[in-house]
Amino acid sequence: MEWMLMPYRRYADFSGRSRRKEYWMFILFTAIVYAVVFSLMMAGGFSFSPDGTPSRGPLFWLGALLLGLFVLGSFIPSIAVQVRRFHDQDKSGWFVLLAFVPYVGGLIVLIFMCIEGTRGPNRFGPDPKNPNQADVFA
Repeated sequence: MEWMLMPYRRYADFSGRSRRKEYWMFILFTAIVYAVVFSLMMAGGFSFSPDGTPSRGPLFWLGALLLGLFVLGSFIPSIAVQVRRFHDQDKSGWFVLLAFVPYVGGLIVLIFMCIEGTRGPNRFGPDPKNPNQADVFA
């Protein structure tokens, strides 16, 4: 659970490095929240009027409100954790903008998020996997 919430603790921290574990646990947490809220919206959020037309019930609007608040609260941490993942691979955080390339941008970012970070310290900080590892020739 600690790894899932770490991006929220480092809310707008665009410096340093993040492990794959931090990124993917954050994605898992986001997926779980989406699943729970959408289940709430679908299970108790739809009702049918006497003439048979579907209408949205109060749980649908509650779920929509909760989802909207979650998306607003998660927007900056999701960008920050992606920037730190790029930093872990010794790449600029501006690579996040690849997601805006039509058709293939999201796939490119997804592939980068799966790649292991550079071992040892790089220009963005110490290795988050082995922070006590010393330079070989230091």
